[in-house]
Amino acid sequence: MNRPTHPARPARPARRTRPVRIGPRAAVALVLVTLIGIAAFGWPLLADRQSGLAHSQDAPWLFAALLPLLVAVVVATIADSGMDAKAVAMLGVLAAVGAALRPLGAGTAGLEPMFFLLVLSGRVLGPGFGFVLGSVTMFASALLTGGVGPWMPFQMLAMGWFALGAGLLPGPERIRGRAELLMLAAYGCVGAFAYGTIMNLQGWVLLQGMGQGISFHPGEPVTANLARFAAYCLATSMGWDLGRAVLTVVLTLTLGATLLKALRRATRRAAFDAPVSFAPGTAAEPEPALERGTNGSGG
Repeated sequence: MNRPTHPARPARPARRTRPVRIGPRAAVALVLVTLIGIAAFGWPLLADRQSGLAHSQDAPWLFAALLPLLVAVVVATIADSGMDAKAVAMLGVLAAVGAALRPLGAGTAGLEPMFFLLVLSGRVLGPGFGFVLGSVTMFASALLTGGVGPWMPFQMLAMGWFALGAGLLPGPERIRGRAELLMLAAYGCVGAFAYGTIMNLQGWVLLQGMGQGISFHPGEPVTANLARFAAYCLATSMGWDLGRAVLTVVLTLTLGATLLKALRRATRRAAFDAPVSFAPGTAAEPEPALERGTNGSGG
């Protein structure tokens, strides 16, 4: 007697890693805060000497105005259906890890291992998640290390841009394996220098009287001040930026593959924004009622 054959079940398609989606309102808020942040970093270079805008005592008021804007981006991203409860939980875990990593290298030649984590997180979870993670991580680390000050909103902006850029790199469908690690290491190196340069611009306009060659001169042409700024970066922070960049490259090339695999596995299991659907015919059918008289006891 031949056994009945059942049709072979179709193979399940491999689940792809889906980054956290950023909604339209959060995208608008992100663009606005980015434009305001660029203006906040660069306004002293364009200010006239007689306008009073280039005075260092005016800067803390602008710093205080940036922090609510950054908080608005975080709230909009969470509320705009771009981040569900699982994404918020992952955001909290990664931000806590990043905040704990920062004190490990603070004050030692600019070695900051948190940059390595933010590069890989932004790569896997997308630019919107990366910006929020970078900002929240810097905020948490400032509270942890006592680094709260007028520079903190600028650090949150710069770190958010750093992680956002990692999410904008070419997709993993085209670049994987060793090539992906090399790309992330190169981005981490360039991004580490860019972060240091942007933060130098924030502090440099407040420091005057350091010398004609590297000091900021309010009201002078932008080209002249930018030349002094380049000399200032070379003379003061190049060593710190180099240490940060080298550590990011080394950690990415040695531990990047393992951490990328772990982040992608966690993202697939979390299934951010995955639609819930039910296949037809899967519900259990009710058992038929027993008819009377089938067991010989009925009349």
